[in-house]
Amino acid sequence: MNPIDVELNGQPATLPPGSTVRDLVTEHTGKPLTEQGRALDGTRLGVAVAVNGDIVPRSAWAGYTVPARSRIDLVTAAQGG
Repeated sequence: MNPIDVELNGQPATLPPGSTVRDLVTEHTGKPLTEQGRALDGTRLGVAVAVNGDIVPRSAWAGYTVPARSRIDLVTAAQGG
């Protein structure tokens, strides 16, 4: 299968076919995740994901396969003031 083209945080990106939101978050954070979207090491992720403007609940990350030509917003919370 061919890689799929998407827009990730406003930039063109290519993903392996069959990539899930969990795969994207794992790559972004460098932390393996459970089926429920929690970090295996127990740390907080502080990540939210929207695909084509719709929030993808953490509990759905593992089963949400990213469609080609999707617009993905992956947002990480930051502390500070």
